[in-house]
Amino acid sequence: MQTSPDDLKKILGPNERVALYLPQKIYHPRINVDSVVLTNERIILRHTHALGLKKDYTDFNYGDISNVVLEKGITRSTIKSTLRLGGEPLALGDLPNADAEKAYGIIRGNIASSQGARLSPSPAVAPRVTSTTTTTTTTS
Repeated sequence: MQTSPDDLKKILGPNERVALYLPQKIYHPRINVDSVVLTNERIILRHTHALGLKKDYTDFNYGDISNVVLEKGITRSTIKSTLRLGGEPLALGDLPNADAEKAYGIIRGNIASSQGARLSPSPAVAPRVTSTTTTTTTTS
């Protein structure tokens, strides 16, 4: 695996780490993607323009993705991720099969862990026990 560029390292969160860096060009329907970075928290699409002098980033949190599908070809594959809010799926096309399989596994695992974190019940709080004593005095 190639190391990710320094500009990507600067936008990562404090506990975020790069799981896979895909340097090949991917032509998304709306933007030309220079490279894709999969972290433990999100998918980052890196697109450069102005002869590489300017860089833009588009990211998708795993919690915003409801499903991922691997469409495997003979030598190349496409990964399609369905977004929770609808719209066109995020399609990462023309990936070598080995890279696509790794990316699919990472995305699938991170979707499951983000859904587990979102669906897990909050820690139970033990009820506070208070005792009251009642004293009754009778006189005859």
